[in-house]
Amino acid sequence: QVQLVESGGGLAQAGGSLRLSCAASGRTFSSYAMGWFRQAPGKEREFVAALRWSVLSTRYADSVKDRFAISGDSARENVYLQMDSLQPEDTAVYYCAARRRPGLWNNLSDFDVWGQGTQVTVSS
Repeated sequence: QVQLVESGGGLAQAGGSLRLSCAASGRTFSSYAMGWFRQAPGKEREFVAALRWSVLSTRYADSVKDRFAISGDSARENVYLQMDSLQPEDTAVYYCAARRRPGLWNNLSDFDVWGQGTQVTVSS
């Protein structure tokens, strides 16, 4: 069974940094793309950043561009989200997701494996 486990969430002050990690497990796990999404209280889950392994292409939401950076390891089993210049509006539960087969990797519905999420809280 494939699992994604996030870690690294917590409390940060505005202007600070956090680094999220996502570890994939499962004997047969492989992915085409992995990404991060977030959901703030009372809001819908939204795209943050994604990475397509084969060409190491990345995508970012406009709200985090130039502040967040997604990366992954050579084994394609771990993905990271470096978050700098954090703002209170970045407060949310952050979810790691994977798309196992080739295809679109733009939206929530494109990803078929999800982690349980990790809370990020940014104080002003």
